[in-house]
Amino acid sequence: MNIKNTIDTRATFLKSLVQRAADCALESYNNRSAGDYSLKGPQDYLTETDLAVENLIRDEISRAFPEDAILGEETGGEPNEMTWIIDPIDGTENFARGTPHFCVIIAFCLNGRAVLSAIAQPVLKTIYFAQQGKGAYKNDQPIHTSKTASLNQASLEFGWSRNITIDEHLSVQRYLLEQGASIHRRGSGGLALVWVAEGWSDAYLELSMNSWDCVAGMLLVEEAGGRVGQWPNSVADLAKKGPVIASSPLIANAIEGINYPNMKLKDSL
Repeated sequence: MNIKNTIDTRATFLKSLVQRAADCALESYNNRSAGDYSLKGPQDYLTETDLAVENLIRDEISRAFPEDAILGEETGGEPNEMTWIIDPIDGTENFARGTPHFCVIIAFCLNGRAVLSAIAQPVLKTIYFAQQGKGAYKNDQPIHTSKTASLNQASLEFGWSRNITIDEHLSVQRYLLEQGASIHRRGSGGLALVWVAEGWSDAYLELSMNSWDCVAGMLLVEEAGGRVGQWPNSVADLAKKGPVIASSPLIANAIEGINYPNMKLKDSL
């Protein structure tokens, strides 16, 4: 197998696919009925659009690359050495409540690591794209992480998960606040990561995340000059939850100082 051709062919395909998925999501958003959603669990929203967009993406991938595995938030799957990762609507609560801060996430992974990523913000008609070793882009223009040099100057996002105790969350927040950081939460891990990639935010952390929420954004941060965590690092990791850290380079070591289990930085590129 020619790895370069494998990736380049899928890169061209992905750029077209994510635009079609974003168009589908935007049409549904503009025509949604207020309150038209269900809950998979506490604070775990599901809309018809989640399913429609994921099915669109799955169908297109299956036709183009029937040998590739697909892992999606809504319809599952089993990862292998070549796996597409899908979050059809990241920020579903925002989408359901009419807040225009949500995105479509698609990544392609080789051996458990993202080598292609695309994140579309349908309302703003923005597409973020990265290919391993080729930089990060927003609507075809290069983007870069911030040059913030200290946590007492930093603005960051901190996600939360019901898999983690309140005390663990508060311990991490305490450390960050004691270092002088400003902490936010906007309801979309995918967009939080691209904000780090383009320098609008300085870091994103979450103590337990699914791969479909983060692998695409982590590649974008890394290709934009930032630092990311070691997880996920294998095909098996893609089907599990893990801790996520993504940061502009100058404050990355200070962020890692929260000393949370398994939240360690990868070596710099």
